[in-house]
Amino acid sequence: IKRFLSEVKQGIVPQTFWPYQDVGHTQEAKQELVDICDFEDSASVFITPKPTRLIKRILQIVTDKDSLILDSFAGSGTTGHAVLSLNRKDGGNRRFILVEMDERICQTITAERLRRVINGYKHVNAKGVETAVEGLGDGFRYCTLGPSLFDERGDIAKEVRFEDLARHIFFTETGEPLPGGRHDGRSPLLGVCNGAAYYLLYNGVLGDVRPEAGNVLTARTLKALPPHDGPRVIYGEGCLLSPARLKQERITFRQIPYQIRVS
Repeated sequence: IKRFLSEVKQGIVPQTFWPYQDVGHTQEAKQELVDICDFEDSASVFITPKPTRLIKRILQIVTDKDSLILDSFAGSGTTGHAVLSLNRKDGGNRRFILVEMDERICQTITAERLRRVINGYKHVNAKGVETAVEGLGDGFRYCTLGPSLFDERGDIAKEVRFEDLARHIFFTETGEPLPGGRHDGRSPLLGVCNGAAYYLLYNGVLGDVRPEAGNVLTARTLKALPPHDGPRVIYGEGCLLSPARLKQERITFRQIPYQIRVS
């Protein structure tokens, strides 16, 4: 099939041959990585990192300005770097999800590379001359993978701690991490976001005797909750308050585990 440029709606048809002059090569990628990140020695540098120019070329072909890009093997973070660079170039709003199973690499290379290209960094050439490299701007959120919340029956898995469930609930409700990043499990109050308070009644946080246990929302349990002057979202195993009382108290009750969102 012969296609003329005048017949193509946008841009040109991608060529199947990409010379290294256009998309880079492994040596360029390694030098780029060394310039941005700190390594103990040359043996610690990735053997075959991908050039940022190569990933940018792929993104230009297969994404639009609002695409979400997933890289399940993030490695040195080239994909995130390329997305940030391309957004800076064309004003796009592309987002990325990078997954790296090696915690050491994820913290010291993948995330650190993104921080530096976002905020800017110092580049030192072979002669020892230092120059400032301007940051690309934007940002990212660093998340860690916790244990599976549910067992094969759909119940909360026995090994799930209060903090594990608290992190998940607060994030799915608000899109934000737990305030302070941690929770000691001593209080059912997880935090406040946009004027609403979020509570978790789990693992007998307010008592162990049912039905007056801390896992069930009763009049007694409600009185024991840390106060909040505004809407409240309360997760628990059960609720003995009437719909009228919940409305009066501005409470949205969600039952565990059935009303826990998984995404």
